[in-house]
Amino acid sequence: MTHVHSAPEQVTDAVAYHGEGPVWSASWGGLRFVDMLAGDLLTVRDDGGVDRLPTGSAVAAFVRPRADGGYVVGTERGLATSDEPDAVPSPWLTLWRHEGLRMNEGGCDAAGNLYAGNMAYDRSPEVASLYRITPGGDVTTAVERVTTSNGFDVSPDGSLAYYNDTSAGGTDVFDVTDVGLRNRRRFATVASDERPDGLTVDSAGNVWVALNRVGKVRLYSPEGAELATVDLPVRLVTACTLGGEDGRDLFVTTSKEKLDDPEPEAGAVFRIRVEVPGRPVRTFGG
Repeated sequence: MTHVHSAPEQVTDAVAYHGEGPVWSASWGGLRFVDMLAGDLLTVRDDGGVDRLPTGSAVAAFVRPRADGGYVVGTERGLATSDEPDAVPSPWLTLWRHEGLRMNEGGCDAAGNLYAGNMAYDRSPEVASLYRITPGGDVTTAVERVTTSNGFDVSPDGSLAYYNDTSAGGTDVFDVTDVGLRNRRRFATVASDERPDGLTVDSAGNVWVALNRVGKVRLYSPEGAELATVDLPVRLVTACTLGGEDGRDLFVTTSKEKLDDPEPEAGAVFRIRVEVPGRPVRTFGG
C-alpha cells in the first residue's frame, strides 16, 4: 500500500508562534488549532484565511468539540467551555493551582471522557500528570509522574488509548476501561533525537505521530511497525490530525518557539494526502 500520496503542502501562512492541537470538525467549519502560548484558537476558513479567537487565558493547549455543540478548550491550569463554536469560552474547571505547571495537550475517549495533561514551565521531570474528566466534571488522575504530557487518541473501537510523554522516548498504549486507563506498555520507540509530540489514529487503527525537533511525521501500524515517515521543511513539528472532505488530509501544525535559526514556514499548517482516512473526532460529552 502507498500510505502517502503527496509531499507536504503549506496551507496557511506562518500564523502561529507555537501552533498545536489541530482538529477537524464540521461543527466549526473544518480545521481548528491553537496558538498555544498566545491563548488563541485559530480556525482555517475555506479561502485559506485564518480567524483568531482569544480564549481569555494565557494558554490554549487543545480544543475539542462538545457532543451538544460548542467546544471545550484546555486553558493554562484547567478547562473552559463554550456553547457556540465561535464564542469566547467561559472558565469551567481548575485542575491544579501550582503556577509552575501549564496545560499542554488533551483528547477524548469513545465514552466522551476528556483526558487533559500538563507539563512544568521549566520542564522539570515527572512533576506533571494526565487527568481524566468525565462529562459530569468528575476529575481523577489517569497517569502520574509525567514530564511532558502530549498526544492522546484512541483506537477505532475505543478499546485502546495511545499517549505520548515526550521525554519518555516513544509512544505508549493503554487499555481503556470504565474507570480509566490500565495496563500501560510501549507501543513504539523512537530514535534518541526524536521527540514524540501530538498523534492521531486513522480509521484502520494506524497511528500518526508528530516528531518534534526533527521535522517529521511517522505512521505506525496497529502492531507498532513503521509504515511511512514524511519530512517537513521545519524542525518543530508539533501535532497532526486527519480531516478534509474525504478524511484523507493529514494536517500538521508547526512552531517557531525559541528557534535559534529563523525558518520562514515555522508556525504554518501543512497538509499531506494519505491513503487511509481518519474518523470523526471524538467529542467531549460534557
